[in-house]
Amino acid sequence: MNYQHIRVVPASAYVGAEIGGVDLAKPLKDEALGEIRRAFGEYGVVFFRDQHLSPEQHIAVAERFGPIDINRFFAHVPGYPIIAEVRKEPEQERNIGGGWHTDHSYDEVPALGSMLYAREVPQTGGDTLFASMYAAYDALSDGMKVTLEGLRACHSSRHVFGAEAAARRGDLNGRIGNPELATQDAVHPVVIRHPETGRKALYVNPGFTLRFEGWTDEESRPLLDYLYRHAVKPEFTCRFRWREGSLALWDNRSTWHFAVNDYHGERRLLHRITIQGTSLH
Repeated sequence: MNYQHIRVVPASAYVGAEIGGVDLAKPLKDEALGEIRRAFGEYGVVFFRDQHLSPEQHIAVAERFGPIDINRFFAHVPGYPIIAEVRKEPEQERNIGGGWHTDHSYDEVPALGSMLYAREVPQTGGDTLFASMYAAYDALSDGMKVTLEGLRACHSSRHVFGAEAAARRGDLNGRIGNPELATQDAVHPVVIRHPETGRKALYVNPGFTLRFEGWTDEESRPLLDYLYRHAVKPEFTCRFRWREGSLALWDNRSTWHFAVNDYHGERRLLHRITIQGTSLH
């Protein structure tokens, strides 16, 4: 694709691109916004470097992509309840997002995307991995595509954010909370047609998917485990190394992500805003 108002450098063969020539602290012109949306649709996650954003500017950028979806479970930035805090202190061992998942798949109307901004990062480590669910679907056999086409899967927030999970949370307590609000259950197609790009994508994830609708957990597990292994083949992924002032915007309909927990003894602080989506049915 040709871009006239931004620079786009792909991060890997199937997912991720770094965007240059944009200062997100300033109001985005419609032409640049349109090209960023196009790159977002094509690559699934877009990265911006060397941005200097106040919380108000972060919110203003996110609102150009859609209404804000306030996270129920993350601690929020003081004074800014619509900005979730993704934080790990030097003495803490567990991180937030340390497993493959896609945000808010447990909602009836899942999130469009998430916009994560780096305030403080460790000297080394703390990268985020992304995987393309377009590429994962495209690489399936014709027989598997036929098998998955009519299936729907059950997603839930309860086993991750609910009361039972809270008892096992360890030092995530205080950063993740409100277990009484973990009441979300949703059923979505296993293969979705992306509402903007029209491309087919695999839509299950290890974090929040429980089983196939109408199947038992035992029946579902072998096929789900296969899809989970398949979807994170190295060729479908990219790895983003954060720097202070970096911002990532990822599409929760077409990507998974994984926050690598390899920076014990150092502080990592990022601010996340989640953007509302539309129905996948």
